[in-house]
Amino acid sequence: MPGRAISILVVNPNSSHAMTQSMEEAVKTIPLDESVKVYTYTAPPQSPASINDAEGIQLSTDVVLKDLARSGELDKYDGVLVACYSVHPLVDHLAKKYKNKLAVTGIFEASILTSTSVLPLATLGSSSSQSQWGIVTTGAFWEEHLGTGVLEFLGQKTGSENVKFRGVASTGLSAGDFHRVSAEEVKVKLQEATRRLLGDGGVGCVVMGCAGMVGLEEIIRTTAISQYGAESGSSIFVVDGVKAGVLQLEQMVKSRRLFAMK
Repeated sequence: MPGRAISILVVNPNSSHAMTQSMEEAVKTIPLDESVKVYTYTAPPQSPASINDAEGIQLSTDVVLKDLARSGELDKYDGVLVACYSVHPLVDHLAKKYKNKLAVTGIFEASILTSTSVLPLATLGSSSSQSQWGIVTTGAFWEEHLGTGVLEFLGQKTGSENVKFRGVASTGLSAGDFHRVSAEEVKVKLQEATRRLLGDGGVGCVVMGCAGMVGLEEIIRTTAISQYGAESGSSIFVVDGVKAGVLQLEQMVKSRRLFAMK
């Protein structure tokens, strides 16, 4: 039925409650139907407070899978959003384990689909202006990790060309730094990374490639205006993966209900 309730769990696989609270604030700004309820989960203390590399990704996966299996928490929900901006194994693990029960995605995957959907169509050799998207992220580790992850998600070979994807630019900060260092330092680092990503034109969408960047859209927008000029800069989309993920899960749950075998 159209008005049937939808419950979504946003899973923060790191152990930072401050980051979870930032996600909760972001969710409050989404114009959701009253039937959609969003809840949050923070990983136990055994998980890293900030996921900064492959080891952190794997440790957080192990800790969260064990904790969720013990608690049975996922039985309460229709959809799950893995809120770590990475190619996080939890997305695949949960999607396979609960394939007939839960809609599952991650903020990384959701941001790719959102970015490609809001931009104009572009093909190789196309002259479409601002038809590309890219990611501004934290440390240098993520440049290759996310760049390779985008191509794999889109079904392309590593090293191949994607005409719509500009690439990844890192700030040099960790996810936790966005809650620890001064606001001025965060602003400067984010501006520098955004400028590198934007280059001399062509980018129409910038993804905030870290859940810790919640609420920093305006820094990216003003940087785009400074670099591209008022008209082109103000037209850029800035995608928050948490918001994109919640919106997609709402649609995924509805689609699963509508198109499933009766």
